[in-house]
Amino acid sequence: MSRSLRPVRLAVAALLAASWGAASARADDMPVIKVEMRDGVILPATIEVPANTRFKLEIANTGQSPVEFESTELKREKALAAGSTSAIVFRTLDPGTYQVFDDFHPEAKATLVAK
Repeated sequence: MSRSLRPVRLAVAALLAASWGAASARADDMPVIKVEMRDGVILPATIEVPANTRFKLEIANTGQSPVEFESTELKREKALAAGSTSAIVFRTLDPGTYQVFDDFHPEAKATLVAK
C-alpha cells in the first residue's frame, strides 16, 4: 500500500466505524412499547406511547389462535400466528387517542394514547 493512501484509508475506515456506531445507538435509543394479544384480549387496554417520537410497538401473540393488530386511524395492521412476536415502527405520531383492535377477534379492543 502506498504511504500517501494509507491516511486516507484510515480516515475512511474511521468514518465508517463512527457512522455505524451512531446508527446503532439511535436504534437502541428508540422506545419499545410492548403489547400482548391473546385470543380476544389486548393488553394493556390503554397503550401509552410517546408523541412526536420514533418508537417501536412490539406485539406478542401469546394465545392459541392467530391475531391481527389493526388501526384504521393509524393505517397499520400486523397479523401474527399463535406464539409469535413482531413489531411495527412508527416514525412519529401526533398527540391523540387512536383506536386499535384485533381483526380476528372483534371483541378485542384497546386505545393507543400518544402523549
